[in-house]
Amino acid sequence: MTADAVIRTSGLTKRYGHVTAVDRLDLLVRDGDRYGFLGPNGSGKTTTVRMLLGLVFATSGRIEVLGQAVPDLARSVLTEVGALVEGPAAYGHLSARANLQLLDAAGPHRGGAAGADAGSRRTRRRRVDEALEQVGLADVGRRPVRAYSLGMRQRLGLAAALVRRPRLLVLDEPTNGLDPRGIREVRDLLLTLSAAGTTVFLSSHLLAEVELFCTRVGVLDRGRLVAQDDLEVLRGPTGRTLVRVDDGPAARRLFGGRVAGGLDGKLLLDGVSVREATARLVAEGIGVLEAVPERRSLEETVLDLTS
Repeated sequence: MTADAVIRTSGLTKRYGHVTAVDRLDLLVRDGDRYGFLGPNGSGKTTTVRMLLGLVFATSGRIEVLGQAVPDLARSVLTEVGALVEGPAAYGHLSARANLQLLDAAGPHRGGAAGADAGSRRTRRRRVDEALEQVGLADVGRRPVRAYSLGMRQRLGLAAALVRRPRLLVLDEPTNGLDPRGIREVRDLLLTLSAAGTTVFLSSHLLAEVELFCTRVGVLDRGRLVAQDDLEVLRGPTGRTLVRVDDGPAARRLFGGRVAGGLDGKLLLDGVSVREATARLVAEGIGVLEAVPERRSLEETVLDLTS
């Protein structure tokens, strides 16, 4: 395993009888990545996530997480992994704070299981308060979980993933049930954690959110990894150029039939390079505010790659 690899799988395969759910998967998640794991429903994403966490045994292949073999050494690895898979679990009659305190007291911590720091009531309370604050539940942390909406339960599941301050977050549909404001708040939180050094492995079907958050993407189709690369590489150029100018009508007259779309002073030019577009606009005295290659959307890329 290379020094900067946080997750690596080699030939990872999972079969259920005659059905192959995951087929010879070779994942590579590097330290500091914001990795988006994508694919249609039933493509094997959740099965893969469960194998990474030692919750499901692979039929064949190898898994390494934080340099340790899983599931053999999963117990020690999971001290530094926070996870939210297939929705949050909690005791409904207890408050969010009580649920997190139980989880934090029972589970292993960095540097070993119980210890003065891990067992300190004050330290556990501080960790729990911080996690509730991070996910926006600080004001309702004493309310019984059975009174929570789906979105609030999802926030609680994310808090449970954060309470031990992990090096790696493994999240399966973490924004399920959240409204647009909640989705943005979770994205901002994950960006903050990433900037502080946390690696994030995110399985999601919300391609627009993945496009805003992730730096690296893997695409699964019928159990097989059909693409894995940096987001900007996968979103390759279309051959068209986007320009923003101070005189839209003049620019439209200049390029004529090459204008493939756009409104006002923002135009999409077909078969015109950035260099050519800029040179012609400047020569005509039209102010160029922006000129960039158009790139394919992540949605277009994933639809092309999956059946």
